[in-house]
Amino acid sequence: MSVLFALTGILFAIFIAFLFSFNRKAIDFKKPVVMLAIQVILVLFMMNTSIGMKILITLGSFFEALINISNAGITFVFGDLENKDGSTFFLNVLLPLVFISVLIGILNYFKILPFIIKYVGLAINKITRMGHLESYFAISTSMLGQPEVFLTIKDTIPNLTRAKLYTIATSAMSAVSMAMLGSYMQMIEPKYVVTAVMLNIFSALIIASIINPYKSNKEDTKISQNSNDKNDTYINKSSKIPFFQMIGDSAIDGFKIAITVGIMLLAFISLMEAITIVFDLIGLNFKQIIGFIFAPVAFIIGIPWHEAVQAGSIMATKLITNEFVAMLDFQKLAGDLTSRTQGILSVYLISFANFGTVGIIVGAIKGINSDQGNKVASFALRLLLGATLASIISASMIGLVL
Repeated sequence: MSVLFALTGILFAIFIAFLFSFNRKAIDFKKPVVMLAIQVILVLFMMNTSIGMKILITLGSFFEALINISNAGITFVFGDLENKDGSTFFLNVLLPLVFISVLIGILNYFKILPFIIKYVGLAINKITRMGHLESYFAISTSMLGQPEVFLTIKDTIPNLTRAKLYTIATSAMSAVSMAMLGSYMQMIEPKYVVTAVMLNIFSALIIASIINPYKSNKEDTKISQNSNDKNDTYINKSSKIPFFQMIGDSAIDGFKIAITVGIMLLAFISLMEAITIVFDLIGLNFKQIIGFIFAPVAFIIGIPWHEAVQAGSIMATKLITNEFVAMLDFQKLAGDLTSRTQGILSVYLISFANFGTVGIIVGAIKGINSDQGNKVASFALRLLLGATLASIISASMIGLVL
């Protein structure tokens, strides 16, 4: 049954992508088939082998250690504000982003991250044949996050075709950055977070290759107009800032992300509460209604029907608000759900596929080039659909081993 439901979920996502394809005749189904095969291998290796589980446990322990290290600074600065009888979301989940952002800044400063991004991107392109830029962007988004990742190709963006813009924007919505992993792992079981990150890289490219098929050309593999080194990464050349200035800038960037997420949570959770109250006044349950709407999708991807409405409500909440709001709801319900449903939902929640992120991506690209930003805005809803379908594929894949 696990294989059957994984297949139905994947076929459902591919069918919807096919219906909304820009050019159905140009679809090369070899690409998604190859990437689906890679995902199956990844899932079976990571979740069903001792080596794979060891990797997941090690990565989970690593990020747990990072959180513990970050707590030293948080406790020193905010110790008296700590909620001794409970968990303060901003302090315990969001503020660790500051230290993790600094760590990423150090890895980037010493060219460790660019090295990894470059060669992993080249390997992905060799396998998927999606294009050098697309493969680079898929892996770099998973490490750097958005909107920052768009700055690494700011000289290339003005020259990109509409098709390539769709593909990189889909990757940006489907992937999650390293800086966010620690926060997610405090709300979702670490093994699912790590597995989802890897699956999402390919899920985004699978959906993009169907909704947005095209042949990549070598001209777009150049880094920027200012670089003659064809073997370099796409990261733009800039004067190197002093090490301790980089530390300060990275810390401020991490704090900005924490504040931004916190503000969005304040707004969205309050908005959801207001909507719930309005529906209660007329005798309706808002979360149950959106749960019924998404229940068929939840069932198709492998969630038992008796839990489909609850799961559908969480899936819809992520789409309407963001993954953090959905994760908070998920935490309240997780104890009443089967381990299979918990695993599928956990993987589904690890992405930025929501309405708010569309605005962030449009704004980021528009800030670099107004015309290109307008192009992205023109296919915004199809972009959201593609990112959501990518989450469905990843969630269906994890169902193979649950």
